[in-house]
Amino acid sequence: MAKRKVGLLPRLIAGIILGIIIGLISRSIQVYFLVRVLSTFTSIFGNFLKFIIPLIIIGFVAPGIADLGKGAGKLLGITAGIAYISTIIAGTAAFFLGSTILPNIIKAGEMAQKSAVKIEPYFTIEMPPIMGVMTALIFAFILGLGMANIRGKTLFETLKDFQNIIEGVVRRILIPFIPIHISGISAKLAATNEMFKTIKAFSAVFILIIILQISYIIIQYLVAWLVSGKGPFKSIKNMLPAYFTALGTQSSAATIPVTIQCARKNGISEDVIDFVIPLGATIHLAGDTITLVLASMGLMMISGTIPTFEMMFPFILMLGVTMVAAPGIPGGGVYAALGLLENMLGFTAAQQGLMIAIHFSQDSFGTATNVTGDGAIALIIDKIAKNSKLNKGI
Repeated sequence: MAKRKVGLLPRLIAGIILGIIIGLISRSIQVYFLVRVLSTFTSIFGNFLKFIIPLIIIGFVAPGIADLGKGAGKLLGITAGIAYISTIIAGTAAFFLGSTILPNIIKAGEMAQKSAVKIEPYFTIEMPPIMGVMTALIFAFILGLGMANIRGKTLFETLKDFQNIIEGVVRRILIPFIPIHISGISAKLAATNEMFKTIKAFSAVFILIIILQISYIIIQYLVAWLVSGKGPFKSIKNMLPAYFTALGTQSSAATIPVTIQCARKNGISEDVIDFVIPLGATIHLAGDTITLVLASMGLMMISGTIPTFEMMFPFILMLGVTMVAAPGIPGGGVYAALGLLENMLGFTAAQQGLMIAIHFSQDSFGTATNVTGDGAIALIIDKIAKNSKLNKGI
């Protein structure tokens, strides 16, 4: 009988609970040996994360852009443009909603005061990244656009091999050890009496994320209705199997067969379905963007920083691009964004660890929002394609 594999989310929850227990016991007996051991692991693992982030960006963004460039016709550019705009609108809406509601939920600077208890790792190992995040991103753009332009296979195949190596690192090192990393962060927060403030703040943020994601699905289908004339609520009803499948799979790619079936029910032509749905699963990640924007704003607020539009909008614009790196790896959205969080918002290793935990806790809902939105984009592209054929016939 095959052993049932425990999913990442249960392991993350177990890691958080275990970390809290260790932190509370250590605090009550004033012995912090185990917390410091976990902090040592967290410090080393956090440095490894910093090292691997530029490699993730190059390994996934460059081939992703090259793949997009290999598509033919205007519809590729239109689909990619709509997906990007949708992602930016989702992130901007999340910012304004967060700016309005989060200050009423989170007291600014709740965790800004330093605890009397100091927990330091026993030692750490420095792992400087081979290049900065922005350098990696620009390099990936140049490689991706260049490969698409020259249509050469040698470099593309090399980068695909490199992508497989990085994906292996993510699957075999990052994913298995993330629960211990989160456990170490939780233990330290519990030992310094900061954990429960974080839980209280983020239970409300979690609810806000789900509400905005569902609202954004409705908005996308209202826009699709204005373009295609197809009723929004009937269209959403037809897409529900894809939504609930994505809740279970936590993968846009794994949900593609169901998303295609649902799109057929909405009367979209086969050519458009075959093109838009797989592409949307790769580049349209509005649900992840909503999560990352609201969660990062919440973390900034409890750490004493008030997020402004001038601070967040460039982050949202870059997020829309780096999301191309997300497919193919579990929790890819947050891994692709870690470099931006550090580089543009000044997130510490502990804050990045919390972002990973928050993202994974609602990853199912983010993925479901992504794939359901792909159906709305398909409706719009179908109408554009039909009008284009009509114009050609005149």
